[in-house]
Amino acid sequence: MREAIRLRGVVQGVGMRPFVFALAERFKLAGFVRNDAAGVTIEVEGNGLDDFAAALTAEAPPLARIERLERSALSPRGGHGFAIEASSAGLALTGIPADAATCEACLDELFDPASRFHRYPFITCTHCGPRYTLTSRVPYDRASTSMAAFTLCPACARDYRDPRNRRFHAETIACPACGPQLSHSVADIAAALRGGRIVALKGIGGFHLMCDATSEAAVAELRRRKLREAKPFAVMVANAASLDLFARPEAAHRAALDSPARPIVLMKARPGALAPSVAPRLGHVGVILPYAPVHHLVFHALAGMPAGRAWRASPLPLALVATSANPGGEPLVVDDDDAHRRLGGIADLIVTHDRPIVVRADDSVMAVIDGAPAFVRRARGFVPDPIDLGRDGPCVLGVGAHLKTTVTLTRGREAFVSQHVGDLDRAEAFRFYRETVAHLMTVLDVVPETIACDLHPDYCSTRFAEEFGRPMVRVQHHAAHIAAIAAEHGCRGPLLGVALDGHGFGDGGPDGNWGGELMMVEGAAWRRLGHLRPLALPGGDRAAREPWRMALAALHATGRLDSASARFPQFPLAGALATRVALSPTTTSLGRLFDAAAGLLGVRLLQDFEAQAAMELEALVETPRVLAGGFAIDNGVLDVSPLLAALAAPGIDRRAGAELFHGTLIEALATWIAAAAAQHGHRDVALAGGCLMNRVLADGLAGALRARGLSPLLARKVPCNDGGLSLGQVAMAAAMAVATAGGD
Repeated sequence: MREAIRLRGVVQGVGMRPFVFALAERFKLAGFVRNDAAGVTIEVEGNGLDDFAAALTAEAPPLARIERLERSALSPRGGHGFAIEASSAGLALTGIPADAATCEACLDELFDPASRFHRYPFITCTHCGPRYTLTSRVPYDRASTSMAAFTLCPACARDYRDPRNRRFHAETIACPACGPQLSHSVADIAAALRGGRIVALKGIGGFHLMCDATSEAAVAELRRRKLREAKPFAVMVANAASLDLFARPEAAHRAALDSPARPIVLMKARPGALAPSVAPRLGHVGVILPYAPVHHLVFHALAGMPAGRAWRASPLPLALVATSANPGGEPLVVDDDDAHRRLGGIADLIVTHDRPIVVRADDSVMAVIDGAPAFVRRARGFVPDPIDLGRDGPCVLGVGAHLKTTVTLTRGREAFVSQHVGDLDRAEAFRFYRETVAHLMTVLDVVPETIACDLHPDYCSTRFAEEFGRPMVRVQHHAAHIAAIAAEHGCRGPLLGVALDGHGFGDGGPDGNWGGELMMVEGAAWRRLGHLRPLALPGGDRAAREPWRMALAALHATGRLDSASARFPQFPLAGALATRVALSPTTTSLGRLFDAAAGLLGVRLLQDFEAQAAMELEALVETPRVLAGGFAIDNGVLDVSPLLAALAAPGIDRRAGAELFHGTLIEALATWIAAAAAQHGHRDVALAGGCLMNRVLADGLAGALRARGLSPLLARKVPCNDGGLSLGQVAMAAAMAVATAGGD
């Protein structure tokens, strides 16, 4: 018998063709396999085709994800032998795999003096290495990657053609004789780091700025040069065995860290183990494990170049700051010339290589929220893995918001969320944003029929949507947050949810600044069921950067404005501003409520980066406590003025205040949500918005809802902050198109 078998999903660049070849040999089948724009096509002839098809999915390569396997009968041809045929072109319907950390087999060769890959910083195979960040188009072949310029040497060509070799048809195969090269030796890099200097190191998706994370002098100097006063740095440690020297990881942290994606994972820091300037005034630190060969080589050199394999599983007291090389909030540096221009005043040593980065991608960042990993930033290692929307629809481009921006492009039933782009308030960032949209359209081979954007008229993303020349759907910010949760969890009917964030344009009414919203979302429709009691926003947007202003708003809400001048003597404007608070715009934002609490308690009066006040407030909490009578609910409006009054009391301890704030807020939100769930007959509740990055709040609220018989749904596949907003936008726009067409 003969069959055609079509594999769809992440099936290129993951060793699928050599795997199919070996499987066909095992089952003694004739035929061929090839990549094409739709995925992988196989034709097989012989006996046992059912067993062969079952083995395709059961034994697939570790990085593969077969989403559909389609079989159709063909007429036998009586052929002999099995071949890997050249790829064919056409409309792109397949996906490019995400980048993957160096596998153990490659690490063995990297440190084996007998291997021709010994100490070669670009070693890869079909099971590991860069994929998306060096691919310009599909099908995924060497000619479509930045490796096209490197001609295979005889040894690599032999491995590439050998179906029994791990590098059989490995498109990124290279060795010291024919592949990319570093501009400096690993010994030079290690010497610079050992000497307390700052190194800019080109990696997989961009440059890192690196220095000794245990040296306060080195870390403080990096902060001074990068103009990054307080935002925390990520730290890279040598291996999983070294984690406990610097942090207190739980099982979920270890599992996320050691995955092929190798994200940064936030966890409790071990006091005194790292330089204080790594994560000032915060109890958590972001930790990452080496994922590129050069990272392993640098740690090996810093450890004294030990022989054997034991060092790879032994605790090593080595930790390096590994922060994105993006001075002044600009996009990540990826180009060699750009690195010398933009990083020359920051790094003492700039290490480049001659393999171009096609797609810039920051390290992904994850936290363990409610017992499972959740994204803070989704980028390298996860992009471009799609999210299944559950049904086909039109091609929609969701352009995101203004901060923590991503874009999402749909193709059929799949939604492809881009890597983290960032804040669109700089020209360089907006160029990167346009570049990201163009690349997604190219690799997916689609042109959007509809553009979905935020309601805010002044976002750069909204203006981009207006200039695109396609029909537009404007989506309310907080409804999109909840729709993103619905999309990733496959919820089709009405979904009750809360959207808790710093800011989002409302519905165009007089109270335009929203951020503490109780909503019902179904498809493209949404309804506001309730909100936090509005607080004044003294100074408008400046209040988001200066929590003392939100503290004034809290004093106004509790009738204590007469104490403003005495409470904030360092701000001469405080007294005069207090007399005009009632004239300020208002906000329902939970993010601004956190700022108010931080300001009242004196935790943080001015912010150096977004959510700094909330993060420092969270870091004080050991055991959340509930203030009796600390809140009230009236006609869907949640009022925590009694809690704010308690925080404004003279002499309250900061830690006690932080614990009262978190505990009372959790109880208030759970009571508020549960009342709405009972009224509308719902059990599932979406918890969305950037405030759910707060682990104390998210863990406590999810637990309190479960105790009330409800089922909380949290963001897992995209960030709950504005990084997931573009997914919600395309989900709502697609639902609108289906409804307009008369579908369900």
